Amino acid sequence: MAGNRATFGVDLHVDLARTGSGTGPGLRRSLTDALREAVRGGRLAPGTRLPSSRSLAADLGIARNTVADAYADLVAEGWLTARQGSGTRVAPRTVPVPASAARRPRAPGGPAHNLVPGTPDLASFPRTEWLRASRRALAAAPNDALGYGDPRGRAELRTALADYLARARGVRADPGHVLVCSGFVHGLTLLGSVLRGRGARTLAVESYGLDVHWDLIERAGLESVPLPFDELGTRTDELTDGPAAGPLGDSVGGVLLTPAHQFPMGVPLHPRRRAAVVDWARRTGGLILEDDYDGEFRYDRQPVGALQGLDPDRVVYFGTASKSLAPGLRLGWLVLPPDLVPEVIAAKGGADWSCGVLDQLTLAEFITSGAYDRHVRASRLRYRRRRDQLVAALAARAPSVTATGIAAGLHAVLRLPPGTERSVVRAAAWHGLAVHGLAAHRHPAAASAPPDALVVGYGTPSDSGWPGALEALCGALPQGT
Repeated sequence: MAGNRATFGVDLHVDLARTGSGTGPGLRRSLTDALREAVRGGRLAPGTRLPSSRSLAADLGIARNTVADAYADLVAEGWLTARQGSGTRVAPRTVPVPASAARRPRAPGGPAHNLVPGTPDLASFPRTEWLRASRRALAAAPNDALGYGDPRGRAELRTALADYLARARGVRADPGHVLVCSGFVHGLTLLGSVLRGRGARTLAVESYGLDVHWDLIERAGLESVPLPFDELGTRTDELTDGPAAGPLGDSVGGVLLTPAHQFPMGVPLHPRRRAAVVDWARRTGGLILEDDYDGEFRYDRQPVGALQGLDPDRVVYFGTASKSLAPGLRLGWLVLPPDLVPEVIAAKGGADWSCGVLDQLTLAEFITSGAYDRHVRASRLRYRRRRDQLVAALAARAPSVTATGIAAGLHAVLRLPPGTERSVVRAAAWHGLAVHGLAAHRHPAAASAPPDALVVGYGTPSDSGWPGALEALCGALPQGT
């Protein structure tokens, strides 16, 4: 029996509403719908091997080509995978969507496809190279590396990061000013504590971003106040000349920015505004918190260097492995102004409780061996190809929708016809697609309403799931010109 299961797959009950013929488009559509619903509803679990087309055709009394065509349709949609020697299987489920996406209406059984921004293609994680780096790092690690350790993190990783960031992002860093943390949220928590301890009451933020960051700022005892936004990026001049300067006064302890690639709008901060915010920080003693969340991924323009290079004494640089490798590593880093290092160490604690030392040593080896650069270059090609496919699909099937913010990063903003955002998000849910509307990323206190748009994370699906996700997206978008 076990041998038969490996060869033929599971017994499969399929209820077809059909008439006598064993062929024809109506029967193929019925079979495709029935199999899709079985996967969506959970009757067919991820990884389940389906019967061969010959076996299922015989069981159902229909033509083999009808089964083969239905399988092919579902492979193209991303519900199934087909590999020689492995047969046809139910595709792995996409990663769970955040709570903000879970509040939106969705098709029964949850989304089949995930275009929520913020996650890279986890299936492309370089497992083999990471394992090799881990073995080399562990073999070379001194015994004391396995102790509680420096709260700044392992010296090997801090040195590797300082060298890499100087070369790739224009960051001016001494390893002694680098602090390893468990991701951006951990780093922001530390800086929120430090700013509050310095007497700050307000942290200026961008009009568009992530509510989890704004909530964290509020929990740190700071008020998050949004700066205006236009086609040149965040209006940092408002810190000095605009209405923000009056009522806020000296209470603004810092400003949180994504200057290289604003999230989610996708534009770089204009050079004049980069200079303006640095000038504000020098004059007032405020801090600039620079979130360089996807700094490695540039496609149609020269890389935009880190803002930190303009003034390392006033800018805290945040970086993580979450977009370049995987968020599950829980590895991030801060490049701190020298005078801020003792305060952030005190906020973190007397020992490195947050970051596993073996992962730190592995990442250090992964960077210094050149494996990190090779992985980033390969990922850049993969995501650029997806970006191009997205743009081509919109031109062919939804010409009224325009993709913006696409010169860099892992997401695009799709501008929709006025008044259609909510209906398109609902339509996407009924196509089995998790995706965010732009309104979900607008700060509640922002002055102007956002345009109707979707924020599409085209880096999120696996290679096998991307075609189906793109098809579902096009099905949900307005089709007119």
